[in-house]
Amino acid sequence: MKSDVLKLIRNAKEYVSIETLCQACEMSPLALKTTIAQLEASGYDIDRDSEKGYKLISYPENISSTELISRATTNWAGKVVFYRKETTSTNEEAKLLAEDGRGQGALVVAENQTEGKGRKGRSWYTDGRNSVAFSLILRPDFGMDKVRMIPMVMSIAIADVLTKLTDLDVKIKWPNDIIINGKKVAGILTELGTRDEKIDHVIVGVGINLNQKLMPEDIADKATSLFMEKGERYSRADVIVAVMEFFEYYYDIFVSSGDISDMVAVYESYLVNKDKEVKIHDPNGDYEGVATGINDFGELIVQRDDGKYIRISSGEVSVRGVYGYV
Repeated sequence: MKSDVLKLIRNAKEYVSIETLCQACEMSPLALKTTIAQLEASGYDIDRDSEKGYKLISYPENISSTELISRATTNWAGKVVFYRKETTSTNEEAKLLAEDGRGQGALVVAENQTEGKGRKGRSWYTDGRNSVAFSLILRPDFGMDKVRMIPMVMSIAIADVLTKLTDLDVKIKWPNDIIINGKKVAGILTELGTRDEKIDHVIVGVGINLNQKLMPEDIADKATSLFMEKGERYSRADVIVAVMEFFEYYYDIFVSSGDISDMVAVYESYLVNKDKEVKIHDPNGDYEGVATGINDFGELIVQRDDGKYIRISSGEVSVRGVYGYV
């Protein structure tokens, strides 16, 4: 209810009458007054006028469920939000919610993660109010072979958002690390839940470094933030809402086509590995080659030194630059 009231007064340029708010939100004047008081207690500056109604003057920088839902511009992604001041992992929270029956598009956001998870069992550093950590629940109706493309779809959405926000040269290190100036600024972790040997849910976890001024010493050589690259602070709510909008757009295309054929060009425009020498860490033996791009299924195409072309699926191997991370 609070998010409905907030959305109406946020989107209005002038005052919104009490009558309009009560009718639109199906609430009594007393309930509206209580809701406005609750918003004010949460830091929203709302001007009251007995004749004109209410007008939003300013609002706090937060990522509460009320704030995010009131900003949502999507049809399904992030329309339901679960806010946690602190959690071990947003992916774990989302997993429990999915197992409890929460539907597609439910979003878990947290101020802080104590045990944030990265790919291949690594941890993910979360710096409270200077970064964002969120996980999205998906209920896909397709085979497991397509799941590995979902984080690539999310990587395109994040790259689009960060490019538009910063004008920086944002890149993707195959398959889905987000890179600025050779350092990682965002990571994606996808986890799968099954039931009766079919996909029950997919959790897409995202961590983005926004306003950190420094990185911990152990990751300073390979991690960065938007502030460190641009010297400007960014709204966490703006970033989350924008990522939901862009991801929904690309994901709907992906589901419709059954692959990422319609996104290959945009993905390759961000691909930091394209036409670069790469080292493939394969369980069957390492080798080097040149990454020529991706195919419609998100596989990286590498031309080995012997001229042979190899298709590489994410999860099977690790790809790094010959002379470093990218």
